[in-house]
Amino acid sequence: MNWKKIAFGAFNIVLGGYLILAMTAFNKPDETQVCRDLRITIEEGIVEGFLSPSDIKFMLNEDGISPIGRSMKKINLRVMEEVLESKELIESAECYKGQNGLVCIDVRQRIPVVRVMNDRGDDYCVDSHGKPMPRTDHSYNLIIATGAISKPYAEKWLAPLSNTILSDSFWKNQIVQYHVLSDGSVEMVPRVGGHIIYLGQPTDVSRKLSRLQKFYRYGLMQAGWNKYSRVSVEFDNQIVCKRK
Repeated sequence: MNWKKIAFGAFNIVLGGYLILAMTAFNKPDETQVCRDLRITIEEGIVEGFLSPSDIKFMLNEDGISPIGRSMKKINLRVMEEVLESKELIESAECYKGQNGLVCIDVRQRIPVVRVMNDRGDDYCVDSHGKPMPRTDHSYNLIIATGAISKPYAEKWLAPLSNTILSDSFWKNQIVQYHVLSDGSVEMVPRVGGHIIYLGQPTDVSRKLSRLQKFYRYGLMQAGWNKYSRVSVEFDNQIVCKRK
């Protein structure tokens, strides 16, 4: 038997165990301290969200569960998470204790992707999962959707459409409004160009937008941005334009 190899292996095992134990001991929060501060991280989305760290602090204070000034041992992280996740603008929250009296909060907020102002007078936002959410001052920067829009339609069609638009920097800056017709088809209003884009039913959106972007590059750049009043990408392998 090679005793040197056995001894060397045993030494590595002991050393590894010691390092794990030491790291665990050093990283364990000191429960005798008092919470002195919060470190709040809010996950960014494809558009600017509604929440700021001061909003999170306000929520905790409003519900009487702010950890600042409390013993680290008595802070109930699970209660903090449940309270934060009950808020309309928060999708999920993770709370944990750090070193030197620090409590950390990681928040994933609900990201608004479109503002609905339908023909029934409703005015609300829709998040990236298609769920309605309250409107705030920040919602004025969102794409506006008008017309025959029900909440099931917004969830099934408008949210995926908006996610596709907002994930592309060109279309994010180009599209300012949707208008939904009674048959569920969609017209889009661009920021640049005196035309309406007719998308048809909001299916195969990425392919339609890719075709339209090529038309912008090789067609409108030559013919002029204000030559047509309507550009339709409803059907595959063609673009139908109506002159002004």
